[in-house]
Amino acid sequence: MAKGYLVDTTKCIGCRGCVVACKNWNQLPAEPTGFKGTYQTVADFSGNTFTYIGFNEYEENGQLKWYFMKRQCMHCLDPACMKVCPQKAISIVDGAVVRDYGKCAGCQYCASACPFHVPKYNTKINKETKCSMCAERVAEGMLPACVKACVTGALQFGERDELLASARERVNALKAEYPNARVYGEKEAGGTNVLYVLADVPSKYGLPENPQVSALTTAWQNYVKPYGPWLIALTAAGSILSFFSTRLLKVGQRAHEEESLHG
Repeated sequence: MAKGYLVDTTKCIGCRGCVVACKNWNQLPAEPTGFKGTYQTVADFSGNTFTYIGFNEYEENGQLKWYFMKRQCMHCLDPACMKVCPQKAISIVDGAVVRDYGKCAGCQYCASACPFHVPKYNTKINKETKCSMCAERVAEGMLPACVKACVTGALQFGERDELLASARERVNALKAEYPNARVYGEKEAGGTNVLYVLADVPSKYGLPENPQVSALTTAWQNYVKPYGPWLIALTAAGSILSFFSTRLLKVGQRAHEEESLHG
């Protein structure tokens, strides 16, 4: 059975304990000078951050309201990033979508394919980086660092089926106070191993309402990926890969932007 997270946004107080724990465990540097202190979308964070707390502020009925939520790799059941990786650097380990940095060529195709726009390019190591669900901790029988650090019970870790049942039960209990409460991640993008209890619609948390895997991903897997390693090997001899990869990446970004507008 696949393992995953359950993030109950109604219990999150935005303390960032999970962020600090993640950075400590993964030995990630602090944010650069000029960091404003809050994130709202995945576009705001860098390859030095695997998880963050989104602070989404709204005025509702004359009152200020905050929607806090933890964001990280969604660990999809059928990961688009794994499909497009020409180096086979991405795999699924007990529900976690993990990256082999020794194989990663830094081509950024995974970032283009991800329906949640999660992988980020780290210029220091020339690789795409993201949350691994602390696969190495879990293998040793420990909780992921972020879950262990959560003081409010907003994060749970366990078997996906059990977490999904808990999420549905929690949503039913919240309906009286939050009519728009829902489970997110059960079916989005084919289903994810990171599940959310939301008090309102996904867009209020900066989540895509209907995340879609681009048609470019299918085309890549069927027609381009078989030649990926060969193309990457040519980078030392010329700019062929740069020419094609830049254009593929831009096409993928445009596709994501269009899906966001019409999703």
